[in-house]
Amino acid sequence: MRKYIIERDMPAVGGLGRDELSGAAETSNGALRELGPDIQWVESFVAADKTFCVYLAKDEAIIHKHSELSGFPATKITEIIGMIDPTTATG
Repeated sequence: MRKYIIERDMPAVGGLGRDELSGAAETSNGALRELGPDIQWVESFVAADKTFCVYLAKDEAIIHKHSELSGFPATKITEIIGMIDPTTATG
């Protein structure tokens, strides 16, 4: 599977409480169960008006389908082709 970062424009998401975020996660998980093993949610980062979500998926089309089923917008989808971190400098 490929790795993607999904940017979601979600006004005021950073102000949501734990219960609201838990409900959003339940909604997303329900869509994932419906879609099957070709998509997996890894983690999400919440900012003031956006979320940045890391997914493993067979292709971009299934991410769009998840967005439709869950009701969460996929404003921008970017495939990740590599990764670096501080230890990359010590090779």
